Amino acid sequence: MLDHMSAALPLVFNAQTLITMLACAAFGLFVGAVPGLSATMATAMLVPLTFYMPPVTAIAAIVTTACMAIFASDIPAALIRIPGTAASAAYVDEMHEYAKQGRAGRALGISVICSCIGGIFGTLILILAAPQLAEVSINFTSFEYFWLALLGLSAAVMLGTGSVIKGLLSLALGLLIATVGQDASSGYPRFTFDQPSLISGVSFVPALIGMFAIPEVIRTLLGATQVKRPKSVGNFRTIFDGLGGSLFKYRFNVVRGSLIGTIIGILPGAGSDIGSWIAYATAKMRSKTPEKFGTGHDEGLVEACSANNAALSGAYVPALVFGIPGDSITAIVIGVLYMKGLNPGPMIFVNNAPQVMAIFLVFLLANLLIIPLGLLAIRVGTKVLVVPKLILAPLILVFCIVGSYAIDASASGIVIMLVMGVIAYMMEENGFPVAPTILGIVMGGLVERSLTTSLIKSDGSMLAFFERPIAGGLGVFTLTLWCLPILLRFFRKPRITMVTSGN
Repeated sequence: MLDHMSAALPLVFNAQTLITMLACAAFGLFVGAVPGLSATMATAMLVPLTFYMPPVTAIAAIVTTACMAIFASDIPAALIRIPGTAASAAYVDEMHEYAKQGRAGRALGISVICSCIGGIFGTLILILAAPQLAEVSINFTSFEYFWLALLGLSAAVMLGTGSVIKGLLSLALGLLIATVGQDASSGYPRFTFDQPSLISGVSFVPALIGMFAIPEVIRTLLGATQVKRPKSVGNFRTIFDGLGGSLFKYRFNVVRGSLIGTIIGILPGAGSDIGSWIAYATAKMRSKTPEKFGTGHDEGLVEACSANNAALSGAYVPALVFGIPGDSITAIVIGVLYMKGLNPGPMIFVNNAPQVMAIFLVFLLANLLIIPLGLLAIRVGTKVLVVPKLILAPLILVFCIVGSYAIDASASGIVIMLVMGVIAYMMEENGFPVAPTILGIVMGGLVERSLTTSLIKSDGSMLAFFERPIAGGLGVFTLTLWCLPILLRFFRKPRITMVTSGN
């Protein structure tokens, strides 16, 4: 592919493509920073415009918009505890703790640098190892996806800062909500109450908006939030003060988060949101100070932010090589590629090598633009801090209503948002974490489809879940992860008893 660099450079570094990337970067930053307007929605809105663009420019528009939107979702996550997109949901509480301590600039500084690093890491993997990595992911069957989904659900317990029982109950609620809609095997409608809008299930984006935004709005209107918020995140010097030392201290977390994000992104059907969940959970599990997580701690944030944009790049591996969408954004990209005559598949690297190399260059350039444009967005976005929260709450509610309605131009999205918001408010008031519910909604469909398909294949035999090498490895690892806390508690009890009796 590098042999086609000279032919690819003019396709990227021309006035039309560069101006398009700058315009789409601004659009992506706006969409990502507004709760409810997802990166997928932004890319879908661009599709009509790509009809009038050359192939590379069209893909550049989508890639740049998605990269910026994924990063910019961290801005409202830190400032008002509402993630702009699902990718920030895993660590929204962590980021907001920084803001409550007057360190919102530090959190967003970590986000902008780690998003850039993770995106570039994922792009380099995409360039150097796309065919080989795609071969691994294409061999995944329902057995591997079942264990992968359960491993993702395990993150719900790892992420919990309170009672494990409450975390599990919250996760169970998310899985229950995920069962709404048509049965994965028979197509029979479940829990739809004869509502056509629920046939396809509970829409995730309105649920996400409602569960994170509405509780904040309710508490604000009831006067229950008395959190002192900083008037500014500070200047650029304040943002970067001590940041280099922290990134060097947690350099292995940056690499591991980028690697996790890339691998998760390569797996079809995963994406940035799942990548950030698993990366944050891994950071907490492997940390020497897990009790600091959720209190405004750099370690988990560094790893999860690196995973976000790395997953975005990794999703293009199966999309380009096999025409299999890694996430909803690459599903749109595949349609644009077909429309432009760049048919995804192994032959795209032979028949359209200069265009593919140009797409790789677009990825590198888009991720590099995150730093200058991201810093500008942070400075502009933090103006929301000077607005009294009582005035801000109705505006947030309006944006949430618009975002929920825009998903499918239906009032059902608004109803879902409000109902889920009230449920989330009651949960938080009684000490139940919201994050496991969100994870259950995201992963529930994958768990059910994988389990049903696997049982049909194996004729009900559970041994088949361990017969394939990768599935067996994932299964043993997941079960070990579940049993480890019980075993550790069992082995620690005699030691505590001996010490007590000795005294």
